[in-house]
Amino acid sequence: MSDTVRIVLADDERMVRTALRVILDAEDGLEVVGEAATGAEAVSLVRQLRPDVVLMDVRMPEIDGIRATEQILGAPGTPPRIVVVTTFENDSYVYEALRAGAAGFLLKRAAAEDLVQAVRLVARSDSLLFPAAVRGLADRYGARQAPAAPWVARLTDREAAVLRLMVAGLANAEIAGRMGVGVATVKTHVAAVLAKTGARDRTQAVIVAYESGFVAPGRTAGPPAGGR
Repeated sequence: MSDTVRIVLADDERMVRTALRVILDAEDGLEVVGEAATGAEAVSLVRQLRPDVVLMDVRMPEIDGIRATEQILGAPGTPPRIVVVTTFENDSYVYEALRAGAAGFLLKRAAAEDLVQAVRLVARSDSLLFPAAVRGLADRYGARQAPAAPWVARLTDREAAVLRLMVAGLANAEIAGRMGVGVATVKTHVAAVLAKTGARDRTQAVIVAYESGFVAPGRTAGPPAGGR
């Protein structure tokens, strides 16, 4: 990815797209390179422009943001990071978009500085976007009383500890400080966790952790673990 974060906006309301463009284009290092009014247009535009980040409305004509997210992330090549932009926080559609691979979500009423911060954060992809909100959705829609998934037994003690801290929303540097290891070591553990859980990124790792029963509702990070 270049120093400039290239962004595609997908929303069926022109005024929303215009407002987002004005905010983002005013920031150094951010550039809106395209706009789409439907989910189908978003998929096509992403294939043409190869942006770094997509701001995706959930409810759009032709195909909705969930299906568009699935199609974009399922295409060959390096996919963009997708942030769902929504009116309602506690929305099952938002949770389904996160399950489909969206990196996080942002409320349409969010302040301009929160929008800018969210775009920069997902472009860097070092931590979870608004972890408390994502955990709240997982608590509401994803938690299950299910037997442990096979991947749980394949995690080392330290990988399991890292996953719990990822669920809590800690960035790599924060995890390193909590566990008393280097950031490079944490990055290695995070990569192993994503590989073993089959998660695309940190947000999906949180969803998988809840849906598998690895983390129970209301319980996220435990104490740091030693061991393997």
